[in-house]
Amino acid sequence: MDRPLDSEYKIKHIIKRIVGAILAVSLVAGVFAIAWLWLSPSVKRVRIRTAEVDRGSIEATITASGTVLPEIEQVVSSPIDARVLKILKHVGDKVSKNEAILELDTNASILALDKVNQELSLRENRQKKVQLALNEKINQIKSQEKIKQLDWQSLKAQAIQNRKLFGQGLLAENVCQQSELQEAKALIELQQMEIAKQNAEETSKTEIAGLDLEINILKKEQLEASRLLELATTRADRDGVLTWVVLEEGTTIRKGDVVARIADLKSYRLEASVSDIHAKALSIGQIAKVKINEDYLDGVISNILPTIKNGAMTFEISLAEKASPLLRSNLRTDVLIITSKKDGILRIKKGPFINGDGKQEVFVIRGDIAIKVPVTIGIASFDVYEIVDGLIEGDEVIISDMRDYLHLSEVKLN
Repeated sequence: MDRPLDSEYKIKHIIKRIVGAILAVSLVAGVFAIAWLWLSPSVKRVRIRTAEVDRGSIEATITASGTVLPEIEQVVSSPIDARVLKILKHVGDKVSKNEAILELDTNASILALDKVNQELSLRENRQKKVQLALNEKINQIKSQEKIKQLDWQSLKAQAIQNRKLFGQGLLAENVCQQSELQEAKALIELQQMEIAKQNAEETSKTEIAGLDLEINILKKEQLEASRLLELATTRADRDGVLTWVVLEEGTTIRKGDVVARIADLKSYRLEASVSDIHAKALSIGQIAKVKINEDYLDGVISNILPTIKNGAMTFEISLAEKASPLLRSNLRTDVLIITSKKDGILRIKKGPFINGDGKQEVFVIRGDIAIKVPVTIGIASFDVYEIVDGLIEGDEVIISDMRDYLHLSEVKLN
């Protein structure tokens, strides 16, 4: 026969069951908590880079690539058609003003100079002969003029005498008229001799002037031929460094061909190129910054080439520090062209966490958690972005690449 259970035993049994249930629930909850912690995404702090939002100025820039070039580079051209006999200086050599660079074959120039000298001598001899002939002709005319002068004076005196005799009735009228006609004829011949003398003198002056002109032209040709002969040993017209020279002795070159380039390495300029999509944003006088390693040099756009080649436009930059020790010929650099500037705005250091402007999502650190926050990005400079909306000054933002976590609202930091 069954006996009823003791009430104390019932209470102990109920308590045991409740404690067992609580332990079971706690165990399950603990397992779930551990699994959640183990499965939830996290990032180690040492693997991320962060930056703090601050307030300051920002300059909107266009990035271009540039090459440092000597500000002054002399192009040495061949003064004659010639053959290179000897290369006296090579690329990288320093040259002084009037120092020889190349020696050219001068045979053709010597022949040309000799020809001009011969032509000049012939013209000078011809001028002397013409001068002597004209002088002789003028002297003859002067002699004839003196004779005519004497004849006229004699006939004039005879005519005066005959008129007196005719007035006294001692001479026939026809004889008096004849003497007067002879006097008039002699006067006309004397006047013709004077005109002939003047014409001879004018002819002499004209012919001598023509020969003087020919001689002067030949003298100029002589000077030019002498100058070209002197330049046949091509010389530098300034101190500098040879950046290019004809490579081989024996090379045939034409008059005007470039045979060498001399750079003045005391001052530099910059030649840069940028995509033609920025053509409207560029203008002469715009401020530019040249980045060399971690340093910047100031400059302005001094010239924009009108042609576009392979989708790129080229422009020149004049540097404020033309002789900076950072500059080296043919050094490749980054160039920042400043298109606009804003002061007193929120900004953050650049990084791969942002791609372009407009609406973006970034992770802001709150304690041990990085929370995804929508932000609006404005203009960008070379090293910072403008924050238009979504962040406040002092926010710490992950600037590393977080694309793999953008589907999450938050990420735990270890």
